[in-house]
Amino acid sequence: MSQHNTHALPSYLDPGHLGPWGIYLEQVDRVTPYLGRQAKWVETLKRPKRVLIVDIPVELDDGTIAHFEGYRVQHNVSRGPGKGGVRYHQDVTLSEVMALAAWMSVKAAAVNLPFGGAKGGIRIDPRNYSRAELERITRRYTSEIGSIIGPHKDIPAPDVNTNAQTMAWMMDTYSMNQGATTTGVVTGKPIALGGSLGRVEATGRGVFVVGTAAAEQNGIPVEGARICVQGFGNVGGTAARLFYEAGAKIVAVQDHTGTVHNASGLDVLRLLKHVEETGGVAGAPDSEPLNADEFWGLDTDILIPAALEGQIHEGNADRIRARIIVEGANGPTTPEADDILNDKGIFIVPDVLANAGGVTVSYFEWVQDFSSFFWTEDEINARLERMMHTAYSSVAGVAAQHKVSLRTAAFIAACSRILEAREVRGLYP
Repeated sequence: MSQHNTHALPSYLDPGHLGPWGIYLEQVDRVTPYLGRQAKWVETLKRPKRVLIVDIPVELDDGTIAHFEGYRVQHNVSRGPGKGGVRYHQDVTLSEVMALAAWMSVKAAAVNLPFGGAKGGIRIDPRNYSRAELERITRRYTSEIGSIIGPHKDIPAPDVNTNAQTMAWMMDTYSMNQGATTTGVVTGKPIALGGSLGRVEATGRGVFVVGTAAAEQNGIPVEGARICVQGFGNVGGTAARLFYEAGAKIVAVQDHTGTVHNASGLDVLRLLKHVEETGGVAGAPDSEPLNADEFWGLDTDILIPAALEGQIHEGNADRIRARIIVEGANGPTTPEADDILNDKGIFIVPDVLANAGGVTVSYFEWVQDFSSFFWTEDEINARLERMMHTAYSSVAGVAAQHKVSLRTAAFIAACSRILEAREVRGLYP
């Protein structure tokens, strides 16, 4: 990462250990030569607009007082309000939240949504706290970041270890502080509070839509295609089910509990039921366990990493034998691994395109909240598929034009849009 010493790094990051932010900076460096006259604005992309770090003091059920570290980062809002999830994880860092916010800027612009990028997080392992404690933590966090969020400023959504209930608490807290019900402040809410149909499945459905388009482009029929999925939550589970229903064979699934394999294909519906009952894929019926490393070496048509960032790295990229990788997670492939995979001729559909289904349906939810007029699930799925197809075709076109990977093409398309907005808006004052 030594080349980043040329970047003007903010004083609050350690130049020796840039973490995920370093990966993002490297991606911006790779795209800069393609930005033409907009390259003069490129430093805009290397600095978050606003970084908020908050203390979250909470009384726990046993009467003790605990303090948690919370973040909200707004990377760029040139094209519209910030948009991005809130994750609860014990390893959340400022570098990670900054990178995720920046990837949200790129993702929203790649799909041409009128949003900028933002992200939030709390350093907490939610498994160690009761529902009542998590409610108090969420409400205090929302109050602390309340001055910078809002339907026209920055719109949080669920992410790792947060869900519709978390969003309901956030919306209620914000609304109480505003003195009026403000449904549009968050997306991914329960349907009863202005949530959108199709939102829960949206990211996985987007992975399926672009994965199918990539398979078509590479001459791989989806029916009978062998697929491996890492992460079997909302994203991986939905994508696996949709591919399974389209006739593909899901041959292996890995999650935090273990790896299960069946060469002739797992029964995804039974597996989803097993996960619901036991909390993970380990011990699933009609499957054999594999060790975690064996998963990456399986001979497969499509690999879907849908867990956390940094899962495909220079240590395991060489063993991967997939023909296509569709990134369901954010940042699952390091730049070093990206180069190894590209050299091997593996076709990668990058996260900023592949998992943009979630933010797309979040956009639909936000629009529906403003108009107080709600669409049917069929309308939402049809609009989602249309937008994802359009985005995929446009990025594939840029890739062909510049003879670059889809990842570089997505960054070219997105960064050009962001910097064009920056340029025409100008600098105030």
